[in-house]
Amino acid sequence: MDAIRQRIPRSIVILSENIKFEHTIFALPFAYLGSLLAADGFPPLGVFFWVTVAMAAARTAAMSLNRYIDRHIDARNPRTARRPIPAGQLSASSVLITALVSMLILVIAAYMLNPLCLLLSPIAVAALVFYSYTKRFTPLCHVALGLTDAIAPAGGWLAVRPSFAWPEVLPMLLLALAVALWIGGFDMLYACQDVDFDRREGLHSMPADYGVRFGLNTARAFHIGMLAALIGVGGLLQLSWPFYLGLAITAGLLAWEHSLVKPDDLSKINMAFFNINGYIAIVLFVTTLASLYI
Repeated sequence: MDAIRQRIPRSIVILSENIKFEHTIFALPFAYLGSLLAADGFPPLGVFFWVTVAMAAARTAAMSLNRYIDRHIDARNPRTARRPIPAGQLSASSVLITALVSMLILVIAAYMLNPLCLLLSPIAVAALVFYSYTKRFTPLCHVALGLTDAIAPAGGWLAVRPSFAWPEVLPMLLLALAVALWIGGFDMLYACQDVDFDRREGLHSMPADYGVRFGLNTARAFHIGMLAALIGVGGLLQLSWPFYLGLAITAGLLAWEHSLVKPDDLSKINMAFFNINGYIAIVLFVTTLASLYI
């Protein structure tokens, strides 16, 4: 692996690190889930391909925009001062160009999927831009991030079933709600480590505005809501037992995640944020896929 990395231009390696491309695992499985559930199995290969392209582009655009928009804040925060833009490893203009190109690719992928996806693509682009600004004026920034990520399963579903006909669209809405609550909840956990900095800078988050304990309790409520929404998805689509096994494992992983983050001990927050949430995405994808064939 090290030998391969040495052959890749340093600028590309830094760009990949800047956007945390590997964290696409948080959202991509849910985009696939939307497609799988809408198709009641594997969608056509072309749909699968363009959903993948759209998700990779959206993730790259979102992280690039966030790094660009927050570059001055990141430079003042000791935790983020080593990110590539404030550290001088990448120019702000190169990151912005990456974001713009990624948004163009997202729109192209939406065009290749179907007219409804193309029609809705400006909403996705607007959400990618808007959410990075929300912490400047509201503690509901976590909700904004969650709703932005909720576009992933909704987009995956609409790529297969381009319709908002009721009640057929209800499972999609519940799946999107589950993702919004999941992402919003663990973003609150992550924000706990910046409480002092955010307060000094006049930035907003649930932990900064209302205290770490309140933020942790709200995140817990969000994650309980996530599980309830997923139970609703399973019931509406009559998914078989592997799906509910996945929910049980997910509940255990969420309990573990919350046990690692305490008001007076945030030392394990990276493990809670990165590792466990990656496990949750994979578990739900695998068990939901299994439930479609068992």
